[in-house]
Amino acid sequence: MSHFSTIKTELRDRQALLGALRDLGHSPTEGSLQVRGYRGQTLEAQLAVLQPNGADIGFRLNPDTGSYELVTDLDLWNQSVPVERFVAQLSQRYALRTILAASAEAGFELREQIQQQDGTIELVVSRWT
Repeated sequence: MSHFSTIKTELRDRQALLGALRDLGHSPTEGSLQVRGYRGQTLEAQLAVLQPNGADIGFRLNPDTGSYELVTDLDLWNQSVPVERFVAQLSQRYALRTILAASAEAGFELREQIQQQDGTIELVVSRWT
């Protein structure tokens, strides 16, 4: 029998998380949502990505840690990559968005962004003082 699994993350900034999901080609839904799982089971979350098979990927804010947990029924995972790779890709895009926002807030401008063959992203930022 399927059931919901919870994957802990360090994703705390809602806007960076939303942007990272969009960067990966998803259209997240926001609000107080019921994430769908096996045979109509639901779980409350604040963000969700709908999957074609009727099961969802949810993100639920853990008030104790202040970070979003990924909640989904892993038996109904319907993405092009395994969940571990999905979390790694999401974390990378989240980190990129967080760094770019912090850089802009400190007065830096993005000059160059290079995606390396190994998947790393190189950023060049500068500011005039």
